[in-house]
Amino acid sequence: MLILSRKVDEKIMIGDEIEISVIDIRGDQVKIGIAAPRSILVYRKEVYQAIQQENIEAVKTKPSALPEWDRFVDRATHRKK
Repeated sequence: MLILSRKVDEKIMIGDEIEISVIDIRGDQVKIGIAAPRSILVYRKEVYQAIQQENIEAVKTKPSALPEWDRFVDRATHRKK
């Protein structure tokens, strides 16, 4: 892990496209700004972990838990034809 010290209004570059800015420091809270291309998803870690957990749970879903799915897919397929 790289650890850097920055002051308010100072920045860190990650590659050529991601810029991290220190916006404000108050006590033990630091506000940062992130400028990145729209193609790069940026999440707080706790949100990212929740998304990953939801994805894991979705993969575990058994087909029997979705009894209407086959009919839905069949209807959607027929509409496209």
